[in-house]
Amino acid sequence: MFTPAIALPLSSPQKQALESLARAGSTPQLLARKCRAILLASEAVPNNAIAQQTGLSRPTVVAIRAAFARGGVGAIQQHQKRKRSRRVLTPELEQRILDITLKTRPPDATHWSVRTLARHLGLTRMLVHGVWQRYDVQPHRVERFKLSKDPHFDEKVRDVVGLYLNPPDRALVLCVDEKSQIQALDRTAPILPLRPGLPERQTHDYKRHGTTTLFAAFNILNGRVISSCLPRHRSKEFIQFLNQLEREVPPDQDVHLIMDNYSTHKSAAVQRWLKPNKRRRFCFHFTPTSTSWLNQVERLFGLITDRMIRRGTFHCVAELERAIYQWLAAWNDQPRPFVWKATADVILDKVRRCRDAVVKS
Repeated sequence: MFTPAIALPLSSPQKQALESLARAGSTPQLLARKCRAILLASEAVPNNAIAQQTGLSRPTVVAIRAAFARGGVGAIQQHQKRKRSRRVLTPELEQRILDITLKTRPPDATHWSVRTLARHLGLTRMLVHGVWQRYDVQPHRVERFKLSKDPHFDEKVRDVVGLYLNPPDRALVLCVDEKSQIQALDRTAPILPLRPGLPERQTHDYKRHGTTTLFAAFNILNGRVISSCLPRHRSKEFIQFLNQLEREVPPDQDVHLIMDNYSTHKSAAVQRWLKPNKRRRFCFHFTPTSTSWLNQVERLFGLITDRMIRRGTFHCVAELERAIYQWLAAWNDQPRPFVWKATADVILDKVRRCRDAVVKS
């Protein structure tokens, strides 16, 4: 318990001055509340009650009483503020922020953050953040790249992009690939469902129930997909999928298949299947090495992974394959082709700039 405060003695001029300040419309609110606190203290109102009536804290009320006892009305009129040393953003300071961000690293991290750089320079974090926003500097982000070493990179890019932007008349262009080692994963405990304020929750550990491989051919014109789930991804399974394509595509159309450089796609068995005297209408087009982004079917694999596979729970491979077929059937009900806009010149110029940057670094 606190010791009850005694009444604060006030002279008549002091009381008049405090009342005048408390009523005046031009008096700052904090000063007016301090004046009311002194007037209440002169009536022997306890400090807790004064704090509740004025909206001040009890320690503040005690400090105001002590200040008034030392210096009278003038003591509480002094407007004491913490003075912050604000730095003005000059072009030199802005350039220094950018130079340190882009050319140096902190001693204990791989990149600067707003707070660490502000602390290093003695600035506010909002000032640093404003400079980063103005110049679109994002040290926390990192993007990965891989440069192809294919000696025929340029011609392969022009070949594939030419099919995307100007496909041949009365011919099908199919992007073909396989998504291998899709695991049928089952969680070790039941999934806790989505609730207001709580996301869906899964155990981090799981049980494996086998794998399957999804072979898919994506039609660039209408977005429809021809697919098959097979246990492995050898030449035998790839030829089996090619036979399926041959049955399902119209017999009077040429077929251009865009695929990567996986050894299965170039095996001797596949070459025998593709002999000109057997299947003249099939033509293979290979993307450059390390350029999976050039094959549109990879975008489809990304969608099915994000929307069905990654968070799915499957008790066996058959259940996984049924889910894949159901998702692809729903896709084929309302197929959506991907719009390709980049020309070969744009792609090659971007790759050339990236190579130059790597050489210079």
